[in-house]
Amino acid sequence: MIIVNADDWGRSREETDVAGACYADGLITSATAMVFMADSTRAARIAHEIGIDVGLHLNFTQRFTGPVDDPRLLERHGRIVEYLTNYRYAGLIYNPRLRPDFENVFRAQYDEFIRLYGRKPSHIDGHHHQHLCANMILGRIIPAREKVRRSFHFWPGEKVLVNRAFRSVLNRHIARRHVVTDYFFALSQSLATPRLACIGDLAARCAVEIMTHPVAPKERAFLWSDDYRLFLALLKPGTYSDL
Repeated sequence: MIIVNADDWGRSREETDVAGACYADGLITSATAMVFMADSTRAARIAHEIGIDVGLHLNFTQRFTGPVDDPRLLERHGRIVEYLTNYRYAGLIYNPRLRPDFENVFRAQYDEFIRLYGRKPSHIDGHHHQHLCANMILGRIIPAREKVRRSFHFWPGEKVLVNRAFRSVLNRHIARRHVVTDYFFALSQSLATPRLACIGDLAARCAVEIMTHPVAPKERAFLWSDDYRLFLALLKPGTYSDL
């Protein structure tokens, strides 16, 4: 099964509209939505209209651009954004002082998703993958058995051994607590035909997610290409709701 998920649904009107057009043409299977952003409310309405499967794209690295009624939420979110964006490896370090902030900001975004969409998210991932930062993982903030995006898979030679070993340990840890796919890749890193063919081989027998940002020109062009359509035609499309 292949899941092709468009991130950043609701961050801006353009990102929502491009992803919606891709879904209408069968080029993606799902999306993950950002809340408290400029297009969040309209994006939720569109999702209902077109019937796309939508998860929650947690945002810990970009200031909210939509209306937020609770000033305390803005303060908590601002502290997290400052911490994660001012220090290169901050996401790898558990900060106990920020534990209440992560807990409250996660819950606020989760609850806002339910308010907008009228249901729980199909799955959870994160902007810049910070749903997997140390505070989220070690703090066990995402409830057990939620469907969660795992870390990237890389083959030998694509990343150094230490990088691949760390991701392997992280993925095993996530899989013990959450429902995950078997593999996860980024379309931006898979535009070359040989790598995409390898992903296709995996998706023929495993559950594989490919992340895409259709607003990016190179990714958008590839999504509308004949090569990509042929790639999809040979596989079973799915969503996290199918896991």
